[in-house]
Amino acid sequence: MGTSSRLLRWAESRKNLTGSACGLAGVGIALTGAAGGLWPLVVAGLYAAGALIAPPERPGTPRFPSADERLGALRADFATLRGYLAEADLPPDARDRLTAFETLVEALLEPGWVSDPDHLHALARAVRQDVPEAVDLYVRTRWWSRLTPGAEAPEDHLGRQLAALHGEMTAIAAALRDAEAIRQEVHTRYVEER
Repeated sequence: MGTSSRLLRWAESRKNLTGSACGLAGVGIALTGAAGGLWPLVVAGLYAAGALIAPPERPGTPRFPSADERLGALRADFATLRGYLAEADLPPDARDRLTAFETLVEALLEPGWVSDPDHLHALARAVRQDVPEAVDLYVRTRWWSRLTPGAEAPEDHLGRQLAALHGEMTAIAAALRDAEAIRQEVHTRYVEER
């Protein structure tokens, strides 16, 4: 299959098509009798010249997922995260912070809001890495930390991590709000000046 697909790609390539066209011109020259007994060399030479002067094949433009496709995948990952968080045994304060975080992220993941790649990256990082890691670290360290006197409680670390992540999501929401306010002002000025 690999050989036949390579052969088919060569048959359809610019170099082969240009060389074939030049080779046909060589056949025309040979039919007029201008090439004489060297007609095979003329045809092969014109084919080779055409293949050499033809532009190279351009690789296809890579297709990257659009913002909507990335948001769709992120929504699915967020649903998976919510299922994980529902099963995690967390203190009430952390549960309240996570509920506020989930509400904010759910609003940001609605279609049409987040299109900035930096905001999308921050959302993806929070959903796919930061929150699961924070909860997992809490779940893994809490049992032995109680045996270590004077150590900072894992609940405190989890609370600080969730507060920082909520702050980051709040900053994204504020940036979106500001952008919408600017768009509204610009549109108002446009309508009034018309």
